[in-house]
Formats: sequence, C-alpha cells, structure tokens
Amino acid sequence: MAETLPAKRRPRRGMYVLPSTFTAGNMAFGFYAMTQSLQGALYNNNECFDRAALAIGIAILFDSLDGRIARMTNTTSDFGKELDSLADVVTFGVAPAVLAYVWGVRMLPANVYPMLRERVSALAVVVCFLFLVCGACRLARFNISHNPQPRNPGRPGRKYFVGMPIPAGAGVLASVIHCYSGSPIHDPRISLIWLGLIAGVGFLMVSSWRFWSGKEIDFSGKHPFQLFVLLALVGGLVWKFSEYMLISIALAYLVSGVLARLAYRWERDHRLGAR
Repeated sequence: MAETLPAKRRPRRGMYVLPSTFTAGNMAFGFYAMTQSLQGALYNNNECFDRAALAIGIAILFDSLDGRIARMTNTTSDFGKELDSLADVVTFGVAPAVLAYVWGVRMLPANVYPMLRERVSALAVVVCFLFLVCGACRLARFNISHNPQPRNPGRPGRKYFVGMPIPAGAGVLASVIHCYSGSPIHDPRISLIWLGLIAGVGFLMVSSWRFWSGKEIDFSGKHPFQLFVLLALVGGLVWKFSEYMLISIALAYLVSGVLARLAYRWERDHRLGAR
C-alpha cells in the first residue's frame, strides 16, 4: 500500500501579519518623507529635505524585506501583494515626486532668472507627475506579468527585472538629494538638468530593458558567511559614507541597465553586419 504524504502544514494566521508589518513600515517612511518635504519648503530647512531622502532610502530596505520574509515564512498572499503595490505607489511614487519638485524647483530664488524660473516650475509639475505615472505603470505591469520578456540579453526569470523597479527609481532621486545634504537647487539651469534626470528615470521604469533583481541572493547557500560579511562591509561603508555610497550604488544600478542595453544593441548590429 502506497504511503500518503503528509499535508503541508500551513503557517499560523499571525504569521501573515509579519510581512504586512514591513509593508506598513515602508508606507510610514513614505508618509514621513512627504511631511519632511513640506516642512523643508515651509521653513527653508535643508535638514528636512535630507531626512526625507533618507526616509525613502530606509523604505527601500523595508520593501526589500517584506517580500523576502513572506517567501521565507510561506505567507505570500494576494492581499499582501496588493498592499505592497499600494505602499510602493505612495512611498516610491508620490513621496519622491513631491520631494523632487520641492527640492529641485520650488526653492528656486524668485529674483534669479524669473522668467526661466516660471517656465521651469511649470515644466517640473508635468515631469514629476509623469514620474509618478511611470512608477504606477511599472507596478501595474509587474503585477500582471507572469513571464515578461526583456529586449536585451538574458533569460527572463528571477535574475532580472524588466524595466527599472520603482524603488530603485526613487532611490536615484533620493540619493542625489542626500549627496547634497538636502541643500536645494538655486539655479533654474541646474533644475533643467534635474528634470532631465527625473524624466530619464521615469523612462527606464516603463522600458523593457533588463535590470538585475538580486533575488538569487540566498543566505542559505553554500557560502552564507562570506555573503554576510560582504553585506556587512557594504552596510558599514554606507553608514560611514552614506552621501557618497548611496549615490554610487543608485547610479551604478541605473547605468548597469543602460550599458546592458547598449551592449545588446552593439552586439546585434555587429551580428547583422557580419551576415
């Protein structure tokens, strides 16, 4: 008589609250970032902008943990996925869009290139809104895509995202602001460059270019101690030199997707030219 396999034990109901708690923390830091952005504009306080940028960075850490904890505890659910997406829209869509507008445009002096300032301010509203829309579309596409196909080399799956994730996009903007210790832009011409960066990040989020997912990192693998030491070293450097480390990591991640796309284009053109 064949043996019957024991039924897989379902986790307790209370365990489902654990990943949602990290999602709520993600949203809390996003809300805090918005309040600090408004206070920075109201009181012309650079520290408020810096705290807002750091809050978005901490929220990225919470966002990376909630899904991993849900998979580790086998507590993934449709409710958790929807809650995570809504939290990401708030924290990595609305919060960085507000911060980017206030820090990069709203604090421009009224007596420096007044006509240019007015036009840049109007353009900034559109660009920051498009950043929010691109981030929301990126999340919507991720939620409905079961096997997205990148347009540059690499098999789709756990190893790659299709398009820059919205937390990474928010991290690029936040890291730039933190690198300047929250000191806002005072020249409309620099604001145009800032808006170009915002628009570029928005494009990368809705693109079909390949970005590393990091999901293959496994602490239960063959060399967990070495991996832990490496992450601890990076964490220590970030803690000590956060202004330079965070912007280096964020921009390196952005450039990695762009270089992968350019390399694919060059390889494809070279292959077609050889025929």
